Amino acid sequence: MKAHNAPAAMFRANEGMGLWEHRGKVAAVGIGHSPTARRWDGQPETSVGAISLLALRRAIEDAGVDPAAIDGLVLDPTTTTGAHWPKGRPVPAEMLNAFAATDDPLDGLAQLSAPWVLKNMPELSGVKFAMHGDGCMTRAICVAAQAVGDGLAHTCLVLKAWHNYAGRYGQGGASAGDALPGNVAIRALWGTPVCYGTALQFAEYCRKYGKRHEMMAPFMENSRRNGLLFPEGYWAQHRPEEITAEDYNAARWIAKPANLLDNDLPIMAAAAYLFTTADRARHMRQKPVYILGHASSRTRTRSMTATLDEVEADTARTARKLYEGAGISAADVSFENMYDGFTLFHQFHIEGLGYRGLKFGEALDFYQTDISIAGPNPVQPSGGNIGCGRTRFWMHTDCIQQLQGRAGRRQVTGVKPEVAVSGGPMPMGGDFMVWSATPG
Repeated sequence: MKAHNAPAAMFRANEGMGLWEHRGKVAAVGIGHSPTARRWDGQPETSVGAISLLALRRAIEDAGVDPAAIDGLVLDPTTTTGAHWPKGRPVPAEMLNAFAATDDPLDGLAQLSAPWVLKNMPELSGVKFAMHGDGCMTRAICVAAQAVGDGLAHTCLVLKAWHNYAGRYGQGGASAGDALPGNVAIRALWGTPVCYGTALQFAEYCRKYGKRHEMMAPFMENSRRNGLLFPEGYWAQHRPEEITAEDYNAARWIAKPANLLDNDLPIMAAAAYLFTTADRARHMRQKPVYILGHASSRTRTRSMTATLDEVEADTARTARKLYEGAGISAADVSFENMYDGFTLFHQFHIEGLGYRGLKFGEALDFYQTDISIAGPNPVQPSGGNIGCGRTRFWMHTDCIQQLQGRAGRRQVTGVKPEVAVSGGPMPMGGDFMVWSATPG
């Protein structure tokens, strides 16, 4: 079965589209995670393909669904955290012998495809719909939610996985050297000028609103504290280390005012969810979590990187699209799990949302209040990518678990978890979800 990238029509990227036509009619019921690792150890059983199959099977088991009853599969085929399989390097014989191959020998090793998954999971014999949501887990979630709502599938698996090979981030080309000259230091080291651009935006934010970098420390402490309560996360599994304000303020600069701890840690991991119709969800093992709406940002910047004004305009626009599609307002949001791969743009997300009444320029002061899971203003109870490792899916898992009441020691207690928002990655160029404990 071939799978194509999702068409633009599956994403709600414009204002004025009104209430999402499938509001409350699609639900998440199952979650599956693989173990995490800092880098691939070269063994077939820990390859990105193997951990993906494990996550999928765990999601199926969690939902209590007969695999043969699943008729849809959506995944992001891109799995790299920045390290690519070197051109010309042969695929290890152990990998070739361990899995059923597709026409592309890198499937299951340096990328994923729906045909590879289906070849290696024969129990998914009923899948008739398969599509790629290329970008990240949120993109795949939007596609799956829309597909179930549109009737293209009634029980759909959603998958995102990451590989991480030995070597430096963005390895290859100029990035493989000991130093990077000129503009290459901006463009090649990170693949895109994201860290540099975020640092510029944050510097302008501090200048405009009279803030300081060290005001981020409570956010950092909170993120890692929550992440250490997330048993599926990298830091909880391998390095149960807290971040203190002293740690944060002493970290070396990467692109001032972005320091080392403002950047998340690339890891290997996979996660899968099972989506189905609201009617079917009521008969499955876990409590349904309903999708009220989704929205996307596809805004292009005028230059190499966005200005602060562009970012603020776009996050406010994204919030309007989210609230319009879900039929809610900012006052209805119980907690937020917006993306944080670079910590210095998390405040752009929540200010754009108007979370807890925030206006632009107020988030860093807000971080000085009680933003813990026990307080009235919970910020990122998942711990996000800073607290759990770079995957871009902890936020969604946490929203589902919180609304199901099974987030364990991470369960928010300062508010009643009823409606949550999550998504990313970027303030400009991301996808976002609204989740609810009830169909609305």
